Amino acid sequence: MFEQILGLPVHVLVVHAVVVFVPLLALLAVAYIVLPRWRRRLDWAVAILAVLAPVTAFFAVESGEALEDALVARGFQGPILDQIFEHSRYGDILFRIVVALGIVVLLLLVATSGHRRVPKLPALVTPVLSVAVVGLSIAALIYVWLTGHSGAETVWGTTL
Repeated sequence: MFEQILGLPVHVLVVHAVVVFVPLLALLAVAYIVLPRWRRRLDWAVAILAVLAPVTAFFAVESGEALEDALVARGFQGPILDQIFEHSRYGDILFRIVVALGIVVLLLLVATSGHRRVPKLPALVTPVLSVAVVGLSIAALIYVWLTGHSGAETVWGTTL
């Protein structure tokens, strides 16, 4: 399932979704926090991205592991395999960060919804969730860059 689509590795197709959806989630989640007047316009987009970004990151990790296994089975070794393992480690960390970001963003959306079914929460809940969202957003942006750069360097580093 995670190996090929139309003869191409799934990983090289899925990573582009991660590169779009994770930064978009990070930026819109921070905008949701710092622009309270825009919350009603941003809430559905942020909620959808809070689910979609971790899902795409999951598919990227799983398809990356399938590609890594295929490359090892074909005899890849040495420095190129070390680069692949480094890229894989960054991707695993990114996945964990994005899952945490998605969960915290959804909690923030519920906490700030004003919905009558949401119980009255302590005053510190929203600021604590907001700080967590900003911190996780920064970490997600850093790890998207580290993961993407290490992957691109692995593939293109000695090509041009």
